[in-house]
Order: sequence, then C-alpha cells, then structure tokens
Amino acid sequence: MDLAVIACIAAALAAAVHGYIFVLETLRWEEPGTRRVFGTTPEQAAQSRQLAANQGVYNLLLGLAALAGVVAIVASARVPGLAVLLTATGIMLAAALYLVVSDRTKGRAALVQGFFPAIAVITGLIALGQAG
Repeated sequence: MDLAVIACIAAALAAAVHGYIFVLETLRWEEPGTRRVFGTTPEQAAQSRQLAANQGVYNLLLGLAALAGVVAIVASARVPGLAVLLTATGIMLAAALYLVVSDRTKGRAALVQGFFPAIAVITGLIALGQAG
C-alpha cells in the first residue's frame, strides 16, 4: 500500500480528533461532561472559557490544515500536499509531546492528541522521501 494513503488516513483521523477537541474547548467548555474530561470545576471553566475557546480554534485550524494536505494529495499535488500534511500533523505531534513532557499526568490526553499525527508524520516522511 502507498504510504501516502496511510498518511492521508491518519491525518484525516487526526483532523477528526482535533475537530472534537474544538467542540469540547469552544462549544461545550462549561458542560459537566467536558469539565470531567478536563478536570475543571464550574468556576475554573467559567474563568478559562475564553482561553479554552482560543485553544479550540487552534485545534480546529490544525485539523483543517491537515485536511487541506489530504485534499491536495488526492488532487495529485503529492509533494505540496505532503508538505502541508506534515506541517499540520507535525505541529499536532509536537503539541502532544509538549503536553506529556510538561505534565506526566497528561499521558493519556497526549496519546489521544498525538497518536494519529505520529502515524501521519512517520508515513508522510517516508512517502515524501519516495516521491523525490
């Protein structure tokens, strides 16, 4: 199987995860279920609402960038598409690594955030090397 296809699938799944994070951080931040996920009290959620929404928008935009790379690859712009895909998923992976390095208790969250981007980065880099 072409590794670019695997990179595209992983990037699309990463985009879906980051879209879900956008929903939690931007649209549902003060909901009880979201507060349980992030371990916040009603007071903390109310005080951090604007910051969480801003972070959620970043997550959405990273997901859209990853999807833009997928679309470019599907449209036969393989190398530029891989470059966009790798940039977006590389940032996602770096953020997940930062999360776990800065707070070891966030390992599960970092795994959720970084698993698909890691697959996309690894397979995308190999596919990019094969394209040259």
